[in-house]
Amino acid sequence: MEATDVEQVTLALLDAATDKDSEVQDQVRKSMLTLGKQQPDRVLAMCQDYLLKHPKLVVSHRVVILQTIELVVGCRIEEISSPRIKSIISLASDEMTRSKEVIPDWQQAASNILVAVGNKHINDIMEEILSKFQPGLLPHFFVVQTLANLSDSNVYGMVPFLNAILGTLLPMLSMAKQDNMKWVFASALRHFSNSILEYLANLDKAPDPTVRKDTFSTEIFAAFDILFNNWLQSRESKLRLTVAEAVGSMCHLMASDKLEEQIPKVIPAILSLYKKNNEHYLISKSLSLVLDASVSMGSRVLETQLDGLLLALHQQVSAPLDYSNPPTVKNHNEVLRCFSLLANSFPDRLVMFVLQKLENSNERNRMGSLAVLRHLINSTTATMESKKLLILASIRQPMADHSNKVKKRVVQVISAMAHHGYLELEGGELLVRFIVQHCALPDTYQRGQKPTDPEEVTNEALRTMCDNTLHLLTTTVGRLADVLWPKLLYYLTPSQFSIATTPLCKSLIVLGNKKKNNQEPSFNIDFTQEVNLPSPQILMLRLLVNAAFPFSSRGHGAPSLSLLQILSINIHPNTEILWDIDIPPLLSMLEESTTESLDKKDWDEKLLKLLSKTLATIEDDKWVGQLAAEATRYLSTYNNALEEKSFLYRCIGVTLQQCFNKELVKKQLQEILLTARHNDAVEREGVAIGVGLCANSHLEGTLAKLEEFSKSDAFKKSPSIFNLLKERNDVEVEKVKSTLILCYGQVALNAPPEKILTRIDQDILRCISKHFNTKDLTMKLSLIQSIGLIARAISECVKKQGYVFSRKQELVTIMLDFIKAEPADSLRTPVRHLVMTTFADLMPLDPALSENDNFDLLKVCVNSVFSLPPETHTPEKMKEEETLDPKQRKALYKDTLAALQELLKSVLAKDPTPDGLQSVFKHIESWLSSGQDHERERAVTATAHMLAFYLDNLTVKNMVTFHNLGALLGRLSPRCSDPHPAVRMAAVDCIYSLLYIQLRYEGFSLDYKDDGVDSLLPLKDRLDNPDHSVLYKTCSDLTKVMSKRLPQEQLTTLVFMLFEGLVDSQANCCRASSVIINTLLKNRGGGLQELVPEMLEVLHVRLQNITEEQVRVAVGQTVLILASQHLQVVINALVNQPLPYDSWTSEMWMALGADPIVANQIIEMVIEKLLIMAPYVDQRESMMRGGTKKVATSQPLAMTCGLKELLMNGHTQEPAVSLFPQLFSCLTVRLGASVGVSAPKDNNTKQTASVHVAGVAADALRILLARAQLDEVTKRLDEDNTWDAMKEANTHIAGVTLLARAMAKHAGPRLPSIVECLCPSLNNIYECQRITVTAFFSELLNHHVVTELMLMDVLMNNMMERISDPCCTVRMLAVRGLGNIAGGSPEKVNKYAKELLAAMSSGMEEKDDPGKLITLEAMSGLSKVLLYLDQKNVHLLVVYIFMKIKPFLESENDEIRCASIHLMGNLSKFGSGEPVFKDQIHNVLVSLLLHLVDPNPQVVKACKYSMRVCAPVVGSEQITTMFQNHLHDEKSLHYGEFINDLTKYLIQDFPGMLNFYHISVIQFFKSNWAEVRAGAAMFIGFLLGNLQEEHFSHLNMCTITKGLVMLLQDPDPVVRMKAAEAMGRFH
Repeated sequence: MEATDVEQVTLALLDAATDKDSEVQDQVRKSMLTLGKQQPDRVLAMCQDYLLKHPKLVVSHRVVILQTIELVVGCRIEEISSPRIKSIISLASDEMTRSKEVIPDWQQAASNILVAVGNKHINDIMEEILSKFQPGLLPHFFVVQTLANLSDSNVYGMVPFLNAILGTLLPMLSMAKQDNMKWVFASALRHFSNSILEYLANLDKAPDPTVRKDTFSTEIFAAFDILFNNWLQSRESKLRLTVAEAVGSMCHLMASDKLEEQIPKVIPAILSLYKKNNEHYLISKSLSLVLDASVSMGSRVLETQLDGLLLALHQQVSAPLDYSNPPTVKNHNEVLRCFSLLANSFPDRLVMFVLQKLENSNERNRMGSLAVLRHLINSTTATMESKKLLILASIRQPMADHSNKVKKRVVQVISAMAHHGYLELEGGELLVRFIVQHCALPDTYQRGQKPTDPEEVTNEALRTMCDNTLHLLTTTVGRLADVLWPKLLYYLTPSQFSIATTPLCKSLIVLGNKKKNNQEPSFNIDFTQEVNLPSPQILMLRLLVNAAFPFSSRGHGAPSLSLLQILSINIHPNTEILWDIDIPPLLSMLEESTTESLDKKDWDEKLLKLLSKTLATIEDDKWVGQLAAEATRYLSTYNNALEEKSFLYRCIGVTLQQCFNKELVKKQLQEILLTARHNDAVEREGVAIGVGLCANSHLEGTLAKLEEFSKSDAFKKSPSIFNLLKERNDVEVEKVKSTLILCYGQVALNAPPEKILTRIDQDILRCISKHFNTKDLTMKLSLIQSIGLIARAISECVKKQGYVFSRKQELVTIMLDFIKAEPADSLRTPVRHLVMTTFADLMPLDPALSENDNFDLLKVCVNSVFSLPPETHTPEKMKEEETLDPKQRKALYKDTLAALQELLKSVLAKDPTPDGLQSVFKHIESWLSSGQDHERERAVTATAHMLAFYLDNLTVKNMVTFHNLGALLGRLSPRCSDPHPAVRMAAVDCIYSLLYIQLRYEGFSLDYKDDGVDSLLPLKDRLDNPDHSVLYKTCSDLTKVMSKRLPQEQLTTLVFMLFEGLVDSQANCCRASSVIINTLLKNRGGGLQELVPEMLEVLHVRLQNITEEQVRVAVGQTVLILASQHLQVVINALVNQPLPYDSWTSEMWMALGADPIVANQIIEMVIEKLLIMAPYVDQRESMMRGGTKKVATSQPLAMTCGLKELLMNGHTQEPAVSLFPQLFSCLTVRLGASVGVSAPKDNNTKQTASVHVAGVAADALRILLARAQLDEVTKRLDEDNTWDAMKEANTHIAGVTLLARAMAKHAGPRLPSIVECLCPSLNNIYECQRITVTAFFSELLNHHVVTELMLMDVLMNNMMERISDPCCTVRMLAVRGLGNIAGGSPEKVNKYAKELLAAMSSGMEEKDDPGKLITLEAMSGLSKVLLYLDQKNVHLLVVYIFMKIKPFLESENDEIRCASIHLMGNLSKFGSGEPVFKDQIHNVLVSLLLHLVDPNPQVVKACKYSMRVCAPVVGSEQITTMFQNHLHDEKSLHYGEFINDLTKYLIQDFPGMLNFYHISVIQFFKSNWAEVRAGAAMFIGFLLGNLQEEHFSHLNMCTITKGLVMLLQDPDPVVRMKAAEAMGRFH
């Protein structure tokens, strides 16, 4: 490799050394270092040159280069030539001292080079540095700094020079006037002293073992004298501290007599610094060095300084400790070190001093004393041994301190004491209790506040510390095991320790495991001996209840369960095996859950099941009985945690299930019911569930106990002796009853299904129903809940056995009564909510509710007023009615109805339009025909008020029609002959208002009076007469007025009168009316042509209200009669119905299918119309935006909708089958023309109809397939979601493909006639239709059935014609179809080889192919066809095709890259053994290799496939093996290693092609994809790294270098990084 290349690369790296991306910067430095390690001299020379040529380089850049020099020198010092070393020393020295000013980064970097060289060439360095360290001249700051650092890094090299250096340095001290020079001299003296001490400590390794301390004593003392007496008092604190540090280090080197002489001066001087400086660490460090030197030489004068020392040190140790500020922590540790030094010399004085200080209640003092005590316990064990009991006694005083900060220190001291055997002594258990107590601390309450004091110890922090201490004592202090086990169990059950449960359990788990595994006898707990411990039963319950709330009390669930598992044999010997199997899965479940994700209900069930299995396994009725009794007594522990208490009730329920002592069961039930706090809702529910669970085993006993309890004194209001004893008079009886009611519901839910059904009526409902008439809200809610539970119980039972819940209707009525008793205009209680929940439970049960009842439920908000009984009626059970006298009741009714009317008016006021009127009216509509007089009266009265309000407030701003006049008259006019007089009166008022509203809409003024309408009011007098004939005459007069005032378009009076019967509440009337209508139409229908559309309209409205099935059928018959007389008119009328058709229009269409002849005519008419009418028109998007959108034409859309409904009628099978090919083709083409087409706007509302245009066609096609009994086809299409796909533009082609596939597989025989019907559409002007048909044919070619049916030639010719279609999607589908021949009829491939290859080739050359979709299909198709083509057909074309594919390898379209690479792989079988083909593979090999890191995973997959199949053609066994072993789709590839290995084989097997390869790779330096550019850089890097010297002649290093230098400036940091990495291989 040319030297110039390495230089160019190094130069580029030097330029890039300050890249803006930190990762690139790192890589650049790594590469420079790599090159430097390989060719240190050359790289160092370049770095030097670079610095010399760029004297004005920015400092940061200079620093990077100097750092690189330092690194290279540091790791290659042995290999660098002597001249180079000298020139580097000279350069570094020059860089360091060039500026007289101090520029730290730059000069430090240069100084570091000198230190690095000095590790090996100390003499050369000293020669250079000492030339700049001349006597009588003040040296450069960094010269002194370098000497100091050298003395650190090369002790043995430097110490021999120090005597001379000190000799030169001493006179300079007095010349130093500036603080920074004084600082550097003091610092150097400290370094020198430390080096000398290290040298003396390791004389055995030293080059000159004759060196002694006194060699330096004189000079050091002379320096000490200047520093201590002159500089220590400087005003600059940084200097003072450095001087103090130096003084400390120098003390060790002073002669003993001199030191002894100085101690009385030095110690006070250093202590005085504490006051002058904020930073105390260096002072304490200096002090500890002085004390160390003094103690080491056995100073006598030290004791005289003791009092002052201890006071000053105690003050320091009591200073606040801030862990985020390391110097304060270091200072603290140094001060403690001083205490240790003193303790070894003066132990008694020190301990007494500390214990006395402990008595001082000042927080800071106490904390300092505790810190010293802990330190002494840990560091001076032997000294403290005799003082243990004294310390144990003294620690009690700070234990009672209220400050958390003090407590924290106490905990630390206890931890130290534990490790040194204090806790086993008498009084040690108090210390354990202290720790546990503080594990149970509650959270500190100032949630949002931040502590102002940095040392603030929150409860949380102290608690965590105690947790950790407890854990530490358990795990690291082995001898404490018997102090802690089993005594810690005591703390698990009292509620004041509940927050400590988690750490306690964890510790007990560790201890228990250890003892169990070591088979220690103490593992088995004798509960009779350990009197303070809770019983095994209570322990088990406590841990189970903890587990039920696994995330409470700091996540105590999992530890509680784990402890339970360990305690198994201690709880009961039988539990061990069961718990070892059942508890671990519960723990795994908890591990994977969070508070949010855990299904609490399911979790509780699992725990109760564990309890149940445990009790069954224990099989000891006495033990279980004891558990039940203790659990009941334990309930009160949870009075402040009701959720937990509720779970405990359930545990008791499960325990009682397993308890066979019936007396005990009764006793415990009695206890629970008596002691429960019934006032609390949670507790009531808990009690109920517990009792319910008990009933699972003791149904008889539980029911008996509940019965007995219901008769007990608890239910008597007068306070008897019993009540006084139990303090029950503070509990409302209603609340106790509520508990009882809930108990019954839970008993029903939990009792055995086979027993409960017989009990529901006779026991449970009998007991509950006593309370149905309660006024108490709590009881109402309990009743509703209970009925819901009973319903659930029944629905569980009826899965296994039939049951008719005879009281269901009664319960629904009762709850409707509850809701109706609520005020209509407010929601004050949860009654409605609970009632609806209960209805949901009741609905599934037999007998089913009638349709009217269901409707009632839905409208219950409005109806809660209408359904009240009449004012004069007093319901028997409604006690609250009895408290009202008639006057009050009348007022209440009046107010209630008035409130409802006001509500209706206010709703109407928001939208005073005909539509708004209708939206309110529909809620009242069903009540108009109620069987109850008073209900109809309320409904009509409300309507009359509403219409009067509407009329009074009507302002007609524009010409709106009162379009629902007919509908309203139709609904209200029949009521003018209602049997109830008040209804008749109100109905006339309604019609009067309606007709005046109509007049207003017609434009008449407000004061206009109409004689006809005014004549209605006198009719009210005649309506008092109940005689039928009178009523009939009155209605006739009324009708005359209405018909006179009714506008032409709504004139359907006669039909209205007839249709009135259709919605009567008497079924016979409905039937009679329908018969009359149909008979009338049969005889007179022919002459009613003009009225047909209106009649259909009215029929349509009426259909909406008919519930009687027979009547609905008759209405359908009406439509069919009209159609048989006026087919075109009926079809036109139906087609013109607004889209989407509502269900009633749909019914009319469907009715037309009942007659096959009519249906046949309609189908033919629709097919003909759909063939000739334009399916859509192009409309401008909007005035603002350009562009057009397709909008469906109304008629064809409506006909398609109608056809769909018509086919829904089963009688259309005959016409559907006979016209199947035409209808299938017509609908398929219609579907094609509907995709992406918007629905048209409705003519009336001007809103776009909400019709999915393509969806309608798809639905019709689907129904057609069903009518033609092509079940397999529809099944397949449903499975594949084909219908959804065909409806949407972006998936339509895929959907049609699935349709064709299903038809080909399951409806083959029908295809010839379908193909014949579809062919003409291929020449259609609408390209969407051509696309659909081409897609259909294209997929047919994928199936062999077309060959069997001899359709191949027809389809083949059609596809070849479509190849030149103007629409590129059609061309693409045609190419796809031709490719599909390979799948459907591979045997035909060679027959059509010429056409296929020509079509595919032209497809790959397609110019008008915006998304390159045709190219893509051509390549995929060719890939398929190649599998079946004979060698002779392809042989000559291989290279030609290869050349065509090659440009696509770098296409920006991912799919095209993918297909072209895949096709290349498939071509390989035709080229094997061809030298030309081998060349072609080598031509693209680089491209394939680099696309292995393509950003698209599919392209990577294709590359792997192609390289695997082309591997044998490459011509290298090693590469072939490598490709086939490493390039698997599912295996991930380590690209770097792969390319590294590959380049080795390429160099080995194809040295002659290296030139071609590297030129190919370099072309990718400009690739569009950053990943590929980075890959190319890696490729070149590995190629260079693996190339032997002799092969370098093959490479154009100049181009490589230029390319990499260019990539080093790439915008993508990854590319820059890989380029820098590659440059690192230039060696």
